[in-house]
Amino acid sequence: MKIGNREFQIKGHTYVWGILNVTPDSFSDGGKWNHRDRALKHVEDMLKEGADIIDIGGESTRPGCKPLEAEEEIQRVMPIFRAVRENFDVPISLDTYKASVARAGIREGADLINDVWGLKYDPEMAQVIAQSGLPCCLMHNRREAVYEDFLQDTVSDLAQTLRLAEEAGIRRDGIILDPGVGFGKNYQQNLEIIHRLEELDTLGCPLLLGCSRKSVVGLTLDLPVDQRLEGTIVTTVMAVMKGCMFVRVHDVKENVRAVKMAEAILNSGNASGKSNP
Repeated sequence: MKIGNREFQIKGHTYVWGILNVTPDSFSDGGKWNHRDRALKHVEDMLKEGADIIDIGGESTRPGCKPLEAEEEIQRVMPIFRAVRENFDVPISLDTYKASVARAGIREGADLINDVWGLKYDPEMAQVIAQSGLPCCLMHNRREAVYEDFLQDTVSDLAQTLRLAEEAGIRRDGIILDPGVGFGKNYQQNLEIIHRLEELDTLGCPLLLGCSRKSVVGLTLDLPVDQRLEGTIVTTVMAVMKGCMFVRVHDVKENVRAVKMAEAILNSGNASGKSNP
């Protein structure tokens, strides 16, 4: 899959997305990176630590957060998006579910659109992505965590997202699916979708797993948001074991190391290996 000027292999390696929230109220790092110089320094650090893609978002999607008007989101995100584009040669994803924000990002050189509503919030979003020719990440989401059969319903929801994409003309080989941990799911369902990720392979698209610092980690370990690194790393290792193409994280260095170690173990039967120290 080509994202920006870089080719990514679909299978055999898990790539790391570094999160750049330019929001005053994100659940884990609100207000830290919504100034140009701090944002650029953070991107520089994430790239040094091994990030493959930078995902920029301007609206907090934490539970109970009031939706942001599209124009305010554009004014908040685009100056920093533009600065990152001008200063770094890295694929950039724009995290938005609004078509007008996506259009603005596409004009500024976005390489991928990351829609946390899987084309189901804004009826124009699918067409905007299709016309741009860009790849996209489409996430599973529901307004309420009410299911008859959780996994079967999740697969059905994502299949509907894929139908919307196909009808609009989005290329299937440019679609990444996100199971939506923390969105439209209760605690037990979040654990289950991580445990059963491979069952989404029937949809035929590569997967992104985003669990970084989320409540499923906090509730499991009874820890505040700034102490959820180890729990996040476990989910990253699970993503590698389940064959996910991407993980989306706040703490790039530690998760890149976790991916490298997990892949070394999984691939040990295919290589001669290194001698013990």
